[in-house]
Amino acid sequence: MRRKTSKEILAESFRELADIRPIDKITIKDIVDNCGYSSATFYRQFKDKYDLIAWDYAKEVGRIMADIGVEEQWHKSLEDGAYYYQKHMVYLSKLLTYTNGYESFRRNMAEINYSHLKDYILRKTKINETDHLTDMCIRLYCHGTVELTCEWILGRVKMTTEELVAVYEKSLPEILKGYLVG
Repeated sequence: MRRKTSKEILAESFRELADIRPIDKITIKDIVDNCGYSSATFYRQFKDKYDLIAWDYAKEVGRIMADIGVEEQWHKSLEDGAYYYQKHMVYLSKLLTYTNGYESFRRNMAEINYSHLKDYILRKTKINETDHLTDMCIRLYCHGTVELTCEWILGRVKMTTEELVAVYEKSLPEILKGYLVG
């Protein structure tokens, strides 16, 4: 039986609180009190609640991206990502709407996605670095899809989860298709 790490327990505690309170009002003390930990334990793991949020998101994106090229294809990974966003839409909407860190959270999402996608391409090609054009296409794709996803989560863009997946697929730059599709 796998036990949860203190990071996972702290993130779970934060998500529980976010279901019932405004995120800006959740303090570190609230998070640790909710799960029975100390503030010292929190600060050994994270610098602040936004660091916890970024870690929690990165963990899930990493899990989804780890499956590309193993058992699942790119399309399935895009679906998994979109359904993750759909499943956690209320929580993510609160993060984007009621935090002071909207821009930071969006930037962090894009950087996390960029890092995972680039790492996957480097592992697949067994090279140490992508060329400049490929790197810029990875950045552009990640920033664009994160922006669209945030707009979708906030209800500013109306489409089904399946339509979102189709946009993710259709907007993939040609240079990246060779690494991800097929």
